[in-house]
Amino acid sequence: MHVLLTRNIEDSIDLIQKLKFNSIKVSNLPLLEVKKENYNLINLNSFNALIFTSSNSIKFLDLKKINKNILCFCVGSSTEKTARSNGFQNIIAADGNVKNLKELVQRNLSIKDNKVLYVSGEIVSYPLDKELISEGYNVKRLINYSVKHNENLDLSFLQSLKNDMPDLVYVYSENSAKSFLNLIKKYELVDYWMNTNLMCIGEKTSSVLNIIKWKKIFLFNPGEEEFLLYKI
Repeated sequence: MHVLLTRNIEDSIDLIQKLKFNSIKVSNLPLLEVKKENYNLINLNSFNALIFTSSNSIKFLDLKKINKNILCFCVGSSTEKTARSNGFQNIIAADGNVKNLKELVQRNLSIKDNKVLYVSGEIVSYPLDKELISEGYNVKRLINYSVKHNENLDLSFLQSLKNDMPDLVYVYSENSAKSFLNLIKKYELVDYWMNTNLMCIGEKTSSVLNIIKWKKIFLFNPGEEEFLLYKI
């Protein structure tokens, strides 16, 4: 079996090791380049709660002086794992859906006397801060990273891919799906995926790539990658 992963290597290393341990061939094609953005220093301890909608928002935040018992809302299991690995103790996580995350905030955090910091990338698919503000919450958004699409493929990688197309491809975000589609079109790979299963986080991600003919399309949550191998 051949699996193509599309996250940065540092986010995929554990999964790559597990797959290779089970004699699965793994290729890695990072679709997005994540860059830290400078931001004005703020007192993180002046907030009652933090909201993280990606692992990157945690990685690029200065956490040295923050109280790790602060209430944290995480969009999914991957973000929750990153939060816990950075010492946060009081975490409430959604299932990977930002709208569900909003509902969790509303159920677990009162509007009165609460100040919330929403840490995110430059581009978001859902205006979570604006939605919560419209409900009466005191929310400040902090942008601490940006994302750039990978626009080129290494030609040796391209040839290797054509010679041995993957059985599965994992795509982790709507942004990644757009980058992947652009590469598929640019390098004339549209007709190569008929025997490949597409694994996507969320329907928005899969809808971007629906114009390509795949063997099957599955939806998954971070951490389920290994178990999906047995579905095909």
